[in-house]
Amino acid sequence: MLISAILPKGGDVSAEVISTDFEGMVREGEELAKLHPQIVVKVPMIKDGIKAIRYFSQRGVKTNCTLVFSAGQALLAAKAGATYVSPFIGRLDDISFDGLELIEQIVHIYGTYGYETQVLAASIRHTLHIIKCAELGADVATCPLQPILDLLKHPLTDSGLAKFLSDASKTK
Repeated sequence: MLISAILPKGGDVSAEVISTDFEGMVREGEELAKLHPQIVVKVPMIKDGIKAIRYFSQRGVKTNCTLVFSAGQALLAAKAGATYVSPFIGRLDDISFDGLELIEQIVHIYGTYGYETQVLAASIRHTLHIIKCAELGADVATCPLQPILDLLKHPLTDSGLAKFLSDASKTK
């Protein structure tokens, strides 16, 4: 069963090509796109990847340009017609570059020039990444479940709930 079969209508699912040459990416991407209307062909940020994104864009096939690590790469992806661009912010943080700064740059560039490409923040590592990406205007994020669950947590919520429950138990 495809993961797309369990998603609500309208939810996109990225399916990645594994070829690194234009012809291979096109062949694989066309096959992937036929699987389900919610499939987005995930293409790497390389020269032939940009060519493939342009090819798919001209044919109405949604694409996700992945492995983006600079504003210049994001600009090329948008100009080629990518539906999504995936900057990997956690991996940038790993090499002492501010991944959130990249999100800010991309959102600014896309807003300035009216690109419709959506910013999909990838390689999310913690709750601060989620919050900051939302503040900066990222359209979508992909992340492990734990940072999402961690959004529920706050020590004042825990202590406040304990106090409420303690007070409530005294009224019985």
